[in-house]
Amino acid sequence: MNRYLLLLLLISCSSPAIIFENDVSFTIELAKTPEQHAQGLMGRQTLAPSAGMLFIFEDEQPRTFWMKNTVIPLDMIFLDANKTVVEVKLDVLPCVQDPCATYTSRPAMYVLEINAGTATTRGIVIGINATLT
Repeated sequence: MNRYLLLLLLISCSSPAIIFENDVSFTIELAKTPEQHAQGLMGRQTLAPSAGMLFIFEDEQPRTFWMKNTVIPLDMIFLDANKTVVEVKLDVLPCVQDPCATYTSRPAMYVLEINAGTATTRGIVIGINATLT
Protein backbone atom coordinates (compact mmCIF):
# COMPACT_ATOMS: atom_id res chain seq x y z
CA MET A 1 0.00 0.00 0.00
CA ASN A 2 1.21 3.48 -0.82
CA ARG A 3 2.69 4.97 2.37
CA TYR A 4 0.92 8.31 1.80
CA LEU A 5 -2.40 6.52 1.54
CA LEU A 6 -1.58 4.62 4.74
CA LEU A 7 -0.70 7.89 6.50
CA LEU A 8 -4.00 9.46 5.40
CA LEU A 9 -5.85 6.37 6.59
CA LEU A 10 -4.17 6.53 10.01
CA ILE A 11 -4.89 10.25 10.37
CA SER A 12 -8.56 9.82 9.44
CA CYS A 13 -8.96 6.96 11.95
CA SER A 14 -7.43 8.79 14.87
CA SER A 15 -9.69 9.72 17.74
CA PRO A 16 -10.27 13.36 18.59
CA ALA A 17 -8.12 14.70 21.40
CA ILE A 18 -7.77 17.72 23.63
CA ILE A 19 -4.22 18.84 24.40
CA PHE A 20 -3.46 21.30 27.18
CA GLU A 21 -0.50 23.67 27.02
CA ASN A 22 1.31 21.64 29.72
CA ASP A 23 1.38 18.69 27.23
CA VAL A 24 -1.39 16.79 29.01
CA SER A 25 -3.77 15.22 26.52
CA PHE A 26 -6.95 13.17 26.57
CA THR A 27 -8.60 11.10 23.88
CA ILE A 28 -12.15 12.39 23.82
CA GLU A 29 -15.64 11.42 22.83
CA LEU A 30 -17.62 14.38 21.57
CA ALA A 31 -21.07 15.35 22.82
CA LYS A 32 -22.37 17.96 20.37
CA THR A 33 -26.14 17.53 20.23
CA PRO A 34 -28.71 18.11 22.98
CA GLU A 35 -29.34 14.34 23.04
CA GLN A 36 -25.63 13.60 23.46
CA HIS A 37 -25.41 16.30 26.16
CA ALA A 38 -28.30 14.68 28.06
CA GLN A 39 -26.77 11.18 27.81
CA GLY A 40 -23.20 12.17 28.71
CA LEU A 41 -21.44 9.42 30.64
CA MET A 42 -24.64 8.00 32.15
CA GLY A 43 -24.46 4.29 32.75
CA ARG A 44 -20.74 3.96 32.03
CA GLN A 45 -18.92 1.74 34.49
CA THR A 46 -15.39 2.90 33.64
CA LEU A 47 -13.47 5.62 31.86
CA ALA A 48 -9.91 5.05 30.66
CA PRO A 49 -7.29 7.13 32.55
CA SER A 50 -6.43 9.30 29.51
CA ALA A 51 -9.97 9.54 28.15
CA GLY A 52 -12.80 11.97 28.58
CA MET A 53 -15.98 13.35 27.11
CA LEU A 54 -16.02 16.85 25.66
CA PHE A 55 -19.35 18.65 25.58
CA ILE A 56 -19.45 21.28 22.84
CA PHE A 57 -22.00 24.09 22.92
CA GLU A 58 -22.88 26.74 20.33
CA ASP A 59 -22.23 29.68 22.63
CA GLU A 60 -20.50 30.70 25.82
CA GLN A 61 -22.75 30.90 28.89
CA PRO A 62 -22.96 29.44 32.40
CA ARG A 63 -23.38 25.65 32.16
CA THR A 64 -25.29 23.49 34.62
CA PHE A 65 -24.48 19.79 34.90
CA TRP A 66 -25.68 17.00 37.13
CA MET A 67 -24.53 13.44 37.65
CA LYS A 68 -27.85 11.58 37.36
CA ASN A 69 -27.22 7.88 36.61
CA THR A 70 -23.49 8.55 36.34
CA VAL A 71 -21.57 6.06 38.46
CA ILE A 72 -18.03 7.32 37.77
CA PRO A 73 -16.73 10.16 39.99
CA LEU A 74 -15.55 12.94 37.69
CA ASP A 75 -13.66 16.19 37.39
CA MET A 76 -15.43 18.78 35.23
CA ILE A 77 -13.27 21.25 33.35
CA PHE A 78 -15.06 24.29 31.91
CA LEU A 79 -13.42 26.14 29.00
CA ASP A 80 -14.40 29.39 27.31
CA ALA A 81 -14.67 30.02 23.55
CA ASN A 82 -10.87 30.46 23.38
CA LYS A 83 -10.44 27.03 25.04
CA THR A 84 -9.02 28.54 28.21
CA VAL A 85 -9.96 26.81 31.46
CA VAL A 86 -12.32 29.11 33.39
CA GLU A 87 -13.39 26.71 36.14
CA VAL A 88 -12.64 23.23 37.47
CA LYS A 89 -15.06 21.20 39.58
CA LEU A 90 -13.08 18.48 41.39
CA ASP A 91 -14.25 15.07 42.55
CA VAL A 92 -17.89 15.43 41.54
CA LEU A 93 -19.67 12.49 43.11
CA PRO A 94 -21.93 10.05 41.27
CA CYS A 95 -25.69 10.21 41.68
CA VAL A 96 -27.88 7.19 41.10
CA GLN A 97 -30.87 8.31 43.13
CA ASP A 98 -32.79 11.61 43.16
CA PRO A 99 -32.30 14.28 44.19
CA CYS A 100 -28.97 14.89 42.44
CA ALA A 101 -26.86 17.97 43.05
CA THR A 102 -26.32 20.39 40.17
CA TYR A 103 -23.04 22.10 39.30
CA THR A 104 -23.10 25.50 37.58
CA SER A 105 -20.05 27.10 36.00
CA ARG A 106 -18.83 30.45 34.86
CA PRO A 107 -19.61 31.14 31.19
CA ALA A 108 -18.19 28.26 29.14
CA MET A 109 -18.47 26.86 25.62
CA TYR A 110 -16.79 23.51 26.31
CA VAL A 111 -16.94 21.10 29.24
CA LEU A 112 -14.50 18.22 29.61
CA GLU A 113 -15.38 15.35 31.95
CA ILE A 114 -12.49 13.16 33.11
CA ASN A 115 -11.89 10.73 35.96
CA ALA A 116 -12.00 12.33 39.42
CA GLY A 117 -8.60 13.39 40.70
CA THR A 118 -7.08 13.62 37.22
CA ALA A 119 -7.26 17.42 36.89
CA THR A 120 -5.19 17.81 40.05
CA THR A 121 -2.62 15.14 39.25
CA ARG A 122 -2.23 16.30 35.64
CA GLY A 123 -1.99 20.03 36.40
CA ILE A 124 -5.19 21.23 34.79
CA VAL A 125 -5.92 24.59 36.42
CA ILE A 126 -7.79 27.80 35.70
CA GLY A 127 -6.03 29.85 33.02
CA ILE A 128 -4.41 26.96 31.14
CA ASN A 129 -5.18 26.78 27.42
CA ALA A 130 -6.10 23.78 25.28
CA THR A 131 -6.35 22.84 21.62
CA LEU A 132 -8.63 20.31 19.95
CA THR A 133 -7.34 17.88 17.34
